Amino acid sequence: MRELNPLLHSELRLAVMSILMSMEEADFVFLRERTESTAGNLSVQLDKLSSAGYISMDKGFEGKRPRTICRITPQGIAAFEEYVDALKQYIMPRRP
Repeated sequence: MRELNPLLHSELRLAVMSILMSMEEADFVFLRERTESTAGNLSVQLDKLSSAGYISMDKGFEGKRPRTICRITPQGIAAFEEYVDALKQYIMPRRP
């Protein structure tokens, strides 16, 4: 069986990737509320996904408030799809 991608195997990172697979973009506040995570933990996990090239983050301001927009990258889509395919092997193993 294929190994599960350890970067995506984290509950919070997998949740973020799952959300971004179904949306063009999501801002930090939406992701924090949707995943019910703390701002600090989410920030660390987004940085890990960004460093891996799985998401892009655009930081700016909306009025005077900081706003971070996250988008999944083509590399992130491929990694997520590979993860799901590998997971399916564990869920529905091939019969001999």
